[in-house]
Amino acid sequence: MENFVLKSCTESEHVVEFGSGDGSPVINSLLRTNFHGVIRGFELNTSAWKVANSTIDEYNLAHKYVIYNSSLFDASKPEAKYLVANPPYLPAPDNDIYMPLLFGGIDGAKFTNELLLLGYDNALLLISSYSNPKGTIEYAKANGYFVNNFLVLPLKFGYYSSEPKVKKHIAELQKNQMAFYSGDYYFLAGVLFKKRQYCTVDLSNELAQIMTSL
Repeated sequence: MENFVLKSCTESEHVVEFGSGDGSPVINSLLRTNFHGVIRGFELNTSAWKVANSTIDEYNLAHKYVIYNSSLFDASKPEAKYLVANPPYLPAPDNDIYMPLLFGGIDGAKFTNELLLLGYDNALLLISSYSNPKGTIEYAKANGYFVNNFLVLPLKFGYYSSEPKVKKHIAELQKNQMAFYSGDYYFLAGVLFKKRQYCTVDLSNELAQIMTSL
């Protein structure tokens, strides 16, 4: 977020955030940059929302970072130059899993794709290689987005993604070329999607090649 969004903002731009959590990623980035705009976050988990607001007050960032205890999808679309999100991307047959709030639909890409439908000019989203990454890249292109930039990290399956029900479902997705992983590792990519009329480069193919290489 720091390099792809905050450092690219030259004026008092607005940013909207889906799923703020405890706010720490944004708070840490704000403390390291000279961002002069306003970030409006949305977080359903009340406990995380309270922690985030407490930390925002502690660092006197309330004029730059405001978090609402509600869903972005229930709000009238806030005006912003950038949308940033770490959407739920855990694929499963249903949301009866260890942590239902992490359920991302049958292929894990439900909320990611719904966020792209909001139509912001720029969308910085986290995408997992076991959550139908090819489908999301194709969906983004069909809705007028190019991949402007991305950063990929290898991660080990965690507690929630290792739940037997979830891991079995991911294995089924792998058979259908909708999930890509190797042993206990998968890729997580931070992807900056930009509307094609504002984008001079499209790295969609390069991203797809990396995310499907496991």
